[in-house]
Amino acid sequence: MLKTATGNAAQEQSFEEETYAKVTWRLIPFLFICYVFAYLDRVNVGFAKLQMLSDLKFSETVYGLGAGIFFIGYFIFEVPSNIALHKFGARKWIARIMITWGIVAAAMVFVKTPVVFYFLRFLLGVAEAGFFPGIILYLTYWYPAARRAKITALFMTGIPIAGVVGGPLSGWILKRFDNVSGLPGWQWLFLLEAIPSVLTGIAVFFYLDDKISTANWLSPIQKSLLEKNIAGDHGNLEVHSAFGAFKTKRVWILCAGYFGIVMGLYGISFWLPTLIKASGVTDALDVGLLTMIPYGAAAIAMVFIGRSSDRMKERRWHVALPAILGAVGLLFSTFYAQNTILAVLTLTVATVGILAALCQFWAVPTAFLGGAAAAAGIALINSVGNLAGFVSPYLVGWIKDTTHSTDIGLYLIALSLVIAAAIMMTMPKAVVNR
Repeated sequence: MLKTATGNAAQEQSFEEETYAKVTWRLIPFLFICYVFAYLDRVNVGFAKLQMLSDLKFSETVYGLGAGIFFIGYFIFEVPSNIALHKFGARKWIARIMITWGIVAAAMVFVKTPVVFYFLRFLLGVAEAGFFPGIILYLTYWYPAARRAKITALFMTGIPIAGVVGGPLSGWILKRFDNVSGLPGWQWLFLLEAIPSVLTGIAVFFYLDDKISTANWLSPIQKSLLEKNIAGDHGNLEVHSAFGAFKTKRVWILCAGYFGIVMGLYGISFWLPTLIKASGVTDALDVGLLTMIPYGAAAIAMVFIGRSSDRMKERRWHVALPAILGAVGLLFSTFYAQNTILAVLTLTVATVGILAALCQFWAVPTAFLGGAAAAAGIALINSVGNLAGFVSPYLVGWIKDTTHSTDIGLYLIALSLVIAAAIMMTMPKAVVNR
């Protein structure tokens, strides 16, 4: 009798693992590709900068403001966009987001003045608002909290892979297409890297399913299992209404913590090519190839740390320790800024820590937010946190123009990561460690 019960339990566990493997292979590679294109269009301005500033006579401050103003549009439209996704479904809304941001990203070829630069970067933020929190929300429709850290990490490896692929690609475009048909390399960069976003956006409309019940590629028994596991999570969720998310103190605390982590993210994303170039690398393609190292290491670390977080059912330390590691890497990168090998090494440590903290962070709010509260709360945290995407590049650009060095800016970003780590440790273990 006991042997039979044990056998049945093993069969059920095996069936569950097979079902989630099927869901993961269906969703995650596709969403991952979407995120690679999204992130590439967001931060390729960091590579365009290598030619764009001298061509257009822009200062570092103009660049920093233009890079960061993206997040003002992003902030304003983030929550409405995520609520719209919750109402209309991921298939239509994510397709709309990707197609419109691809069109705006391509329009960056028309930048001639700071005003046009600011306007198009703002518009790109408006177009992309809701994509990332929408995907985080979408994953909660398919995976229970206990599986979410690893899955989120797999999806978010799109950030470092965008660096691994985008660095050499961007460097190659800048070098190979410079002055082709009379256009500078940076204009070709914006145009060519926007095309995949539009094409993938069209594919989203035909490929994604809004919910488990509409997934024809799942059997009825598989759908029942997935829906049962999601329903089992609902008893642990403390906040369900959209308005309730705005009234929840923990949501605002997480906004502050995420702000600090995102300060680090965009300190790296927008300035990594510049920091590597400043270490003595002059060729744009070589800069692109060297950016592969920090991003490649981060992609591997994100997956391993995500697995560790799910296995241990521990979330706070899995965010805090990587954030501190990121701060240490940034701090030491300023000591070795003129040595290419040591600069890349310390920037790799920083990138690993920052990106690992970023992806593990999202296992925390989804542990206690559900329904419309998840849509509103995730978007609120992401939009407020991403204001750091405005502050970080603008601050570093202004400091560099003023002091002719990025060191003080990197010190401030490192401090923000340490503060973020401290904030995450204030979250109650019983609430988030699921």
